[in-house]
Amino acid sequence: MIKVAFICVNNSCRSQIAEALGRYLAGGLFESYSAGTELKERIDPDAVRLVKKLYGIDMEESQHPKLITELPSVDVVVTMGCNVGCPYLPAKKREDWNLEDPTGGTDDEFIKVIKEIEDNIKKLMKELKKEVC
Repeated sequence: MIKVAFICVNNSCRSQIAEALGRYLAGGLFESYSAGTELKERIDPDAVRLVKKLYGIDMEESQHPKLITELPSVDVVVTMGCNVGCPYLPAKKREDWNLEDPTGGTDDEFIKVIKEIEDNIKKLMKELKKEVC
């Protein structure tokens, strides 16, 4: 199965949301992972609350902040938009989603980013289905 890593510096918000939605939306197509180069103590509580509210997914049950050294070899690397601070991982396919970091923002700002992540995962699914078929 294809392995996709969602990467950001702290692995506490956008990349965690992408890992959760990747598992939820694309679990039959690819395995989702997230990681960063620095660790926060926990996943952003607003991200946890809103993903649970919108999708019924409790990210704290199955996810935690991880370093990129904890990842298996992956086929696809997706960076969240951390620009020059984004860590590098080798992969066959790379893309950057250039997402604003909603940390500390309003629920509306979080929801906007969450919906962008959902849309991007759906696009990635279409691309990967074409490559697999």
